[in-house]
Amino acid sequence: MTRRATGTESRRAVDAAALAVVFIDCSNARMRLSILLAILLLGGLAHAQEYPGTRSAYLDTIDSDGDGRISAAEYVSYMSRGFRDMDSNGDGTIEADELPGGHGRSITLSGFQDNLRSQFHKLDRNRDGYLDARELTAPPR
Repeated sequence: MTRRATGTESRRAVDAAALAVVFIDCSNARMRLSILLAILLLGGLAHAQEYPGTRSAYLDTIDSDGDGRISAAEYVSYMSRGFRDMDSNGDGTIEADELPGGHGRSITLSGFQDNLRSQFHKLDRNRDGYLDARELTAPPR
């Protein structure tokens, strides 16, 4: 049985496609990295649709130690799945031909994970070193 996409899933797909077009045309390296992170984040958020739709259910998918909160290590590990999916040859670098549109600057897994850690700290609004369900699902600032 084929499941029909919800409005939210359709919007995420359109958002990811639009970001991919901007990514292809962008020459600023910092902006390209931000756009790549957003594309991968939208892919990660799409996984939230596989669960009952509550913030806590999404948190539970990332919370590998079951303590009810997300550490930076758990966040980076989970969100790195999108990078690994794009890294088709598994060499730890997304090369130009693995990027949307088939061209652009390459990025290493460690560089990508550094950006994820920075994003984690922006999401951690109460600065306790962990993300709760509300922080995890809040839009990045």
